[in-house]
Amino acid sequence: MDLKNLLQSFALKELGQGMAVTLKHFFKPYITVQYPEERTPLSPRFRGEHALRRDEQGEERCVACKLCEAVCPAQAIYIEIDPQSTAEKRLTRVYDIDETKCIFCGYCQEACPVDAIVMGPNFEFYGSVRSDLYYDKKRLLANGERWRNELDACIAADARYR
Repeated sequence: MDLKNLLQSFALKELGQGMAVTLKHFFKPYITVQYPEERTPLSPRFRGEHALRRDEQGEERCVACKLCEAVCPAQAIYIEIDPQSTAEKRLTRVYDIDETKCIFCGYCQEACPVDAIVMGPNFEFYGSVRSDLYYDKKRLLANGERWRNELDACIAADARYR
């Protein structure tokens, strides 16, 4: 057994190559983001917490077409049409989203013809009990008001791709 075979049997060549890569990267600047202190920018297409938007007059945009409910693969959306609504202006009486079922695919946002349901930039939402993740119409509209500027900017940035 010669020296070459002995070195290969102990994998010293591969070990040396690995250490060379380690030393090469050891003196380069860090690329790891220290999350709570540092934040990376979010894409305009980011799909986070759901929100219902209002139009310029303050009326809710949803026309109760139920396309979002039909297209949801997880069946996380439940809508009831308000019986008092007219043919000119259909409104929802119940608009619920179960965030525990949602897979955040974005189909609801893509299916909506009036951009009423959107997925906002908030990914830091949680619930201490399961019922905290059941969103009703009131909470969805509040999310739309809270994230209004960010949602408008994201929709405007994404408009040319739609």
